[in-house]
Amino acid sequence: MSHNTGASQTDKQHGLILDFAGVLTASPVDVHRAWCVSEGLASGAWRRTLNDHPEGRRLYTALEIGEIGQAEWNQSTAPLLGEHIDPVNLMGRAWAKVPVASRMVALARAARAAGHRLALLSNSFGLDPFNPYEHVGIWDLFDVHVVSELVGLAKPDPAIYELALELIGVPAEQCVFVDDHAVNLPPAAELGITTIHATDEDTAVAELEALLGVTATAVA
Repeated sequence: MSHNTGASQTDKQHGLILDFAGVLTASPVDVHRAWCVSEGLASGAWRRTLNDHPEGRRLYTALEIGEIGQAEWNQSTAPLLGEHIDPVNLMGRAWAKVPVASRMVALARAARAAGHRLALLSNSFGLDPFNPYEHVGIWDLFDVHVVSELVGLAKPDPAIYELALELIGVPAEQCVFVDDHAVNLPPAAELGITTIHATDEDTAVAELEALLGVTATAVA
């Protein structure tokens, strides 16, 4: 569902600001659960370790804002998951089978072809040795990249949205931001950005088509 603050006019340039995981990719939850089982872990071990384990949460937060790199995160997080877990490319192994959200990518391509400005606004889960953006081929879609690891800020810090607006160069009232986590939307809305909570790819794409005056399938 979108919160519209004025980005409904389709006869002017807009800024399209997209989250990555769960917006430009499918939800990773099922893939992570299957990966855990393949590694001999309980199906919910990935999410519990990253979200609920105090040290796991600390490490992931540090990774998001670039205080540690992905290789260090891999090495430190593997034993929290299980003594038998190989740390080599841990993040890449867990994320490798998460599919791209093909209709959302088509929408982004159509928006750019129509002259709209595109920004990636993503809380990072590392860039090296596994680069998730290049892995699914979306990095070059964007005019602007605001990745938390690179800028030292993470959603929902209001400063990261202000930075995205500064870099995209389009007034907030002509921008729309899509994220799958509701907690990340209010800071954008407070700046005057139209927000869409992406809980279903087709629904989010349809809302963007109406807002931007483009069609997801109309891409060469």
